[in-house]
Amino acid sequence: VLFQLRNPSSPPCIRSWIPWFGAAFQFGKAPLEFIEQARSKHGPVFTIFALGKRFTFVTEEEGTEAFFNSKDLNFEQAVQQAVENAVSVPAEAFYQNHGTLYSMMKGKMSPSNLHVFTGTLCKELHEHMAPLGTEGTGDLNDLVRHVMYPAVVNTLFGKGICPTSQSEIKEFEEYFQMYDEDFEYASQMPECFLRNWSKSKKWLLKLFEKVVLDAERTNPSETASKTLLQHLLDNLQGKHLGPNYGLLMLWASQANALPIAFWTLTFILSYPSIYEKVMEDLASVFGKAGKDEIEVSEETLKKLPFIKWCTLEAIRLRSPGAITKKVINPIKIQNFTIPAGDMLMLSPYWLHRNPKYFPDPEVFKPDRWKEANLEKNAFLDSFVAFGGGKHQCPGRWFAIMEIQLFVVLFLYKYEFVLLDAVPKESPLHLVGTQQPMAPFRVQYKCQE
Repeated sequence: VLFQLRNPSSPPCIRSWIPWFGAAFQFGKAPLEFIEQARSKHGPVFTIFALGKRFTFVTEEEGTEAFFNSKDLNFEQAVQQAVENAVSVPAEAFYQNHGTLYSMMKGKMSPSNLHVFTGTLCKELHEHMAPLGTEGTGDLNDLVRHVMYPAVVNTLFGKGICPTSQSEIKEFEEYFQMYDEDFEYASQMPECFLRNWSKSKKWLLKLFEKVVLDAERTNPSETASKTLLQHLLDNLQGKHLGPNYGLLMLWASQANALPIAFWTLTFILSYPSIYEKVMEDLASVFGKAGKDEIEVSEETLKKLPFIKWCTLEAIRLRSPGAITKKVINPIKIQNFTIPAGDMLMLSPYWLHRNPKYFPDPEVFKPDRWKEANLEKNAFLDSFVAFGGGKHQCPGRWFAIMEIQLFVVLFLYKYEFVLLDAVPKESPLHLVGTQQPMAPFRVQYKCQE
């Protein structure tokens, strides 16, 4: 049952006759579809009551400046409970560590530091593409995961620290996939409702006890030789929480970058003119495809801006349904007053479909990124996939680089025949990148 609160200064509120659960059942089934229906019925600002909380959505540009800059909103309070549910970090430890760890990650993964990772990541990607052989058939999403997961983990955590051998990786992938698929629900609901997810979390935390011990045992004294995990452990207050933060770092490094790499490849391969342009660019930098392994540096990537545009355009089209902050003092958005205690949800997914900023918003158009000043690390107006203000994703430049590097190596080595129609994005994910609804099988063989 949908109905509007009587207070005219409050946004329309959607709830149900079940007191605590509210609209959780309808909302949880397909969040993006639910939001689309709510936008059509109630306008761009509305509240959903679910699981004992009020979630107020802002789906157009009015309110974005307040969302990113207002002191009446708080990011840490919005995500603290989710982090506690997801990786069992208590509130006190979260507030104690968040600022320090965020600053460390932001510095280590800044544009000026990417060269530290590029060479290692390039070698790792080559190594993990090798088992694909000279030809084969498979779901593109699986192919991306099997190459990128071990390569990125070895780059950020240190080679051999996490399970990346073929014998160990299958069990790990099963547990991590179970953990990732229900992460969104588990971050909001009591663990007792999600028994399989709880099992995967316990298994992964147990694994990370060993991962952290290995990282500490091999932790070098020279700063330049440390992995990102070792930097995290050096800065962490409460060393017993190393496995918890290690798991959080693993999830953050994989959960969004892998599906975006899949979508970037999918969009390029499904638009012949775009694929042709990408291959021309690769040939102009590396020579004709099909040569031996190529070395790709940060400087080389700068010569391939079109592939970066393709990556950013895929991110625009498959951005999260919502990013969140907690209202700590009442705040005015449009003609509504949002009360303290609400979770304010800004929707990148819908903002990126505003034709005022993105003409033909549903079309994959990499050329629109010509207008962005990417040399100065500036995105297009109203592009908010990584957040904004002082709490932007600290790993955003690494994520763009890793996807760009993977696409370069994959398309330079292999040519593809598409065996399925391009899948639609799943409406099930609100917080993370949109996943494909169906398999996307491809036939691949080495370029001649």
